[in-house]
Amino acid sequence: MASVSPSSKLNKAVRQQYMSLPQGTKCQVTYIWIDGTGEQLRNKTRTLDKEPTSIDDVPEWNFDGSSTYQAEGSNSDMYLIPVRMFRDPFTHDPNKLVLCEVLKYNRLPAETNHRAKCKKVMEKIKEHCIWFGIEQEYTLLGTDGHPFGWPTNGFPGPQGPYYCGVGADSAYGRDIVECHYKACLYAGINIYGTNAEVMPSQWEFQVGPCEGIDMGDHLWVARFLLHRVCEDFGVVATLDPKPMKGNWNGAGCHTNVSTKQMREEGGLKFIETAIDKLSEKHMEHIRVYDPRGGQDNVRRLTGHHETANINDFSTGVANRGASIRVPRHVGQEGKGYFEDRRPAANCDPYNVTWAIAKTCLLCSEEEVEEEKEKEL
Repeated sequence: MASVSPSSKLNKAVRQQYMSLPQGTKCQVTYIWIDGTGEQLRNKTRTLDKEPTSIDDVPEWNFDGSSTYQAEGSNSDMYLIPVRMFRDPFTHDPNKLVLCEVLKYNRLPAETNHRAKCKKVMEKIKEHCIWFGIEQEYTLLGTDGHPFGWPTNGFPGPQGPYYCGVGADSAYGRDIVECHYKACLYAGINIYGTNAEVMPSQWEFQVGPCEGIDMGDHLWVARFLLHRVCEDFGVVATLDPKPMKGNWNGAGCHTNVSTKQMREEGGLKFIETAIDKLSEKHMEHIRVYDPRGGQDNVRRLTGHHETANINDFSTGVANRGASIRVPRHVGQEGKGYFEDRRPAANCDPYNVTWAIAKTCLLCSEEEVEEEKEKEL
């Protein structure tokens, strides 16, 4: 039996007795932010006198950054700046979830606030109408760190029957997956779909298409919902890119990219141009595709288990062993999108979308400006 948390064993009927109480005109607002690890989320809740109708109705707040790896105790106050609001699927309407940026005492972005720089780039390239769709893979674990549903002192059968599988011997933890899906729909997340992955206890959900900065906002809150749903069930969702050593697939965050020109007739040439630019900055991207400068992806991008080697850049049509995959139907229709398969499951989507947008749509312009400045 999988190891589950003590909280999940509490009487939920008793909890529901209180959750169903009326709250008058008051509104609970849960503030969500990325902590100093760059991959974990924190949250706390406050009461507003009435339901906010827009993000402008949600006030700034603060927190103790010395307890989230973001500040020293002698100067610990950090600012929470509301940027995106969603419905709360746990306490229901009129209550809200609010994603926040974190600012330091001097009101500059905190070190793990990559949204600030991402937003600037997305504003610069607004006319390109860049769309992203991200495939978030994750693995369910017991509270003891052992994959959910795996034999306590052994391993399940080899990979093969689990991808998009059905049945008690193939799909581990579907209740969690379906509850998360519903929570995302209720909240207003632009969730596209979900499926079981190649390794048992590993799943994936897709968010998108989202334009510009919306991609990071929606994926981070979808991750928050995943962790909260898992909390209710007493298990853990890990985004570790290679949670199990050996002949088991890792976990990625495959990122699909499309600009307005790529979606129009003849768009394939713009896809090919973007891929050429990405090939020139391969290692720069690797360094921002996980929170440890590429060290997490070293374990995953081995050239095996549907990955390309971390040191090599490759591309191909319908090739899941390439750095960049062009879907077969895109090659046939001559327009559409491409898939960057390098980002790790625990990547910051703001960093990933920032790097892709900058390389594909801004770098040449910036380099021209730099050359002009040198000539002067």
